[in-house]
Amino acid sequence: MLTPATTDTLADLRAALPADTFRDDTAPYLTEPRGRWAGSGIVVAPRTTDQVAQIVRYCHERRIAVVPYGGGTGLVGGQLMGQGDVPLVLSLERMTAIRATYPSESVLVAEAGAILADVQKAAEDIGRMFPLSLASEGSARIGGLLSTNAGGVNVLRYGNARAQCLGLEVVRPDGSIWNGLSRLRKDNTGYDLRDLMIGAEGTLGIITAAALRLVPQPAAVGAAMLAVPSPAAALDLLALAQSRLGDGISAFEMIHRQGLDFLDEVGPAFKAPFAAHPEWMVLIDIGMPAGLAPDAALETLFEVAAEAGLVTDGVIARSGADRDALWHIRESIPEANRRIGSISSHDISLPLSLVPDFIVEGGKRLAQVGHFRINCFGHLGDGNLHYNVFPLLGEARSDHEDKRAAVKDCVHDLTHEMGGSVSAEHGVGRLKVGDLEKYGDPAKLAMMRAIKLALDPHGIMNPGAVLRTLTDD
Repeated sequence: MLTPATTDTLADLRAALPADTFRDDTAPYLTEPRGRWAGSGIVVAPRTTDQVAQIVRYCHERRIAVVPYGGGTGLVGGQLMGQGDVPLVLSLERMTAIRATYPSESVLVAEAGAILADVQKAAEDIGRMFPLSLASEGSARIGGLLSTNAGGVNVLRYGNARAQCLGLEVVRPDGSIWNGLSRLRKDNTGYDLRDLMIGAEGTLGIITAAALRLVPQPAAVGAAMLAVPSPAAALDLLALAQSRLGDGISAFEMIHRQGLDFLDEVGPAFKAPFAAHPEWMVLIDIGMPAGLAPDAALETLFEVAAEAGLVTDGVIARSGADRDALWHIRESIPEANRRIGSISSHDISLPLSLVPDFIVEGGKRLAQVGHFRINCFGHLGDGNLHYNVFPLLGEARSDHEDKRAAVKDCVHDLTHEMGGSVSAEHGVGRLKVGDLEKYGDPAKLAMMRAIKLALDPHGIMNPGAVLRTLTDD
């Protein structure tokens, strides 16, 4: 059984830690971007790994829940505990140091509170690139990104966060420290504890630092927005692009007209690439080695694709500003979605060949639930769709609150039927615990529970996230 954090807890910790560790204004730490979750807790922000260990050890001895907090950008409630005993919220916001860089190894060691954009800049300063990239990179922190195994737009070329990490420093649930900041590419000395911690969402320990794998900066980059007749044509275009450009493709994003219509409706402002919004578009981004011109490669791709009937129009970036303008469209769509207000949002992945079938069948099934607008977009290169359902123009999401569960079940049931995942890159958090139980393999869930029990026998680490606690209803 857990015990709540109290004023006595706060007094004990104040006596043992520096005054600047504590956050009297807790409100910013107890809400999330979509406004659907609210939490509670005493908030502390330690400066060092030793202080993190001291806090966790205190909580372990007294059976107080610990909720790790990164940038607060998570969308599945993993950073908030609104039910059960009052927890201690442990923010990594002050642990922002770039501890070391190793240019000859293409490695950077960063603390968990380092903001992704700052890590990208530190890599750039030594002539390298940290390729993890997503819309919240100005506020998302490395620890949270690794804890959720974040994806983003460059997964096609560079992989998820897991693929970009070599080693970790972790405070275990009993307050001891695992010094696993290895910079090795090869190390077969037993179980891969790094991969166990990545994606665990703070339920097995707290990541305090990471050794990150960097990559060379492309000599030249380019982008194009191509209008395609259908998702099936987009998938064929991906195969064609890969056959011609290979690993030069960094991102391959599919965008539906609804996303641009939302931008027209509520902003942010953008420069429309076409005179009229096509029904479907693909944003392709490439990085090329020295001696190869991205715009020429994209022009040739367009010509070949047009002859094959895979594209009907296209805009190729001729400058960095042009490329930024195209990416601004893609990166603004989530903000427009937020302003409209979704009835239910879904972060799903599917076998690539089934993406077009899912889109067709999903529309048919949702039409049986009600009348909605669907904004389907995402990382076609890795099969990750953001399939979000919205009220009709003139309606609010609150008008459909009674249909929210049915909409989610409709989308997730179809995803599962097609061999997909209902959590592609945002994690399970608390929002999808029931989905994991409904769709997950029983043997996998049993193994996960056994690992949780072995590493966190008192159940203090982010209880209720990923796996239901014994006291949950």
